[in-house]
Amino acid sequence: MFALVDCNNFYASCERAFQPALRLRPVVVLSNNDGCIIARSEEAKALGIQMGTPEFKCRLLLKQHNVAVFSSNYALYGDMSSRVMATLAALAPEIEVYSIDEAFLDMSSFSRFDLPDYAWQMRKTVRKHTGIPVCVCIAPTKTLAKIANRLAKKNPHYQGVCVLATAEEIQAALLRTKVEDIWGIGRQWSKLLQAKRIESAADLAAASAAWVRKHLHIVGARIQAELQGTSCLAMELVRPAKQSICTSRSFGRSVSTLAELQQAVATFAGKCGVKLRKEGSLASMLTVFIATNPFDESGNRYWGTRTASLSHPSQDSIAILRVAEAILAGIFRDGMVYKKAGVIVSGLVTKDQCRTTLSLFSEEEPATNERDAKLMKAMDAINQRYGRGTVHLAAENAEAWKPNQERLSPCYTTRWDDIIGVMV
Repeated sequence: MFALVDCNNFYASCERAFQPALRLRPVVVLSNNDGCIIARSEEAKALGIQMGTPEFKCRLLLKQHNVAVFSSNYALYGDMSSRVMATLAALAPEIEVYSIDEAFLDMSSFSRFDLPDYAWQMRKTVRKHTGIPVCVCIAPTKTLAKIANRLAKKNPHYQGVCVLATAEEIQAALLRTKVEDIWGIGRQWSKLLQAKRIESAADLAAASAAWVRKHLHIVGARIQAELQGTSCLAMELVRPAKQSICTSRSFGRSVSTLAELQQAVATFAGKCGVKLRKEGSLASMLTVFIATNPFDESGNRYWGTRTASLSHPSQDSIAILRVAEAILAGIFRDGMVYKKAGVIVSGLVTKDQCRTTLSLFSEEEPATNERDAKLMKAMDAINQRYGRGTVHLAAENAEAWKPNQERLSPCYTTRWDDIIGVMV
């Protein structure tokens, strides 16, 4: 048995956890640069506010209904997520953190427990320890747990807990789930299935196994088996290594000069280097992209991107910066007004994988590589002790490329100055 614990309206719930006055008030959270709505409380959803709507398009509606609007506070959300996951880790022997607000728990050793009662206890414990409301859904497979979670969120009478333990409960849940709402069934597959009159999860579970394997391949066959109650997706207790790392940002102002773009790209390249070192990975490929406003009605739009290979896999911010600047010079177009840029490092390998691989054409001596590695280690240590950005490359300017966050809430759990004070 698997339990799926999913935080309800997570970003909005994090804001409410420290401001009880918002409990019954509609709450929305905006994306970077306070652009689009990316999180909504149930009260905000009831007003008809759609996910991804630009804030300026519904500004009047937000004001009319006294909606609380917040900028994204990722420091707060990340720390609250860690607190939720730490609480869950104490309630089950194994946990797989699936996303910032979701986790699977292994419930195979809880056969002698009353699962609905234990699910309620888990829900109450998380709310008590963190202030975050969650749904707890238990089923024989991960896919069925996802279906149970959808039912619990869509139907208030479940009150956040749904357990699919019997064949009758599973069949009823499958009949109520559309095929396009099954975890792992994308838009193209759902069209194919609907064309074959496979419209619900129950229809897919009962379909010909040979037909499913032929048209949906091994992934579809696993989904079908999971719907039938056979677990094919084991717990991933160790997060898979990342295949690529991206640092990008939409600008809060228009950028038109190469010098400004160089500074932005240098900042993003430096951040990629830091992320690589945290992962313990080295990058073989580097991509830089720049873009104008996609909504520019004048038609003067441009998306420039180019990928280059590094002379040897590296996690050195200086080496990454040099390649990024060369790529930028090749894709920059004068006369354009840019609104976004980004750096992507890919072809990631570990140090052990490239330790025995030497570049025939590399001009750098091993001593130089060792010196640069020590420099990066020293920079990371200083920044770890005295705060991010204390030491950085001269070409970087993180402060200049921070997103607009006019409605940012305090970092209640990660900054001393923002800790809530209690008067006695």
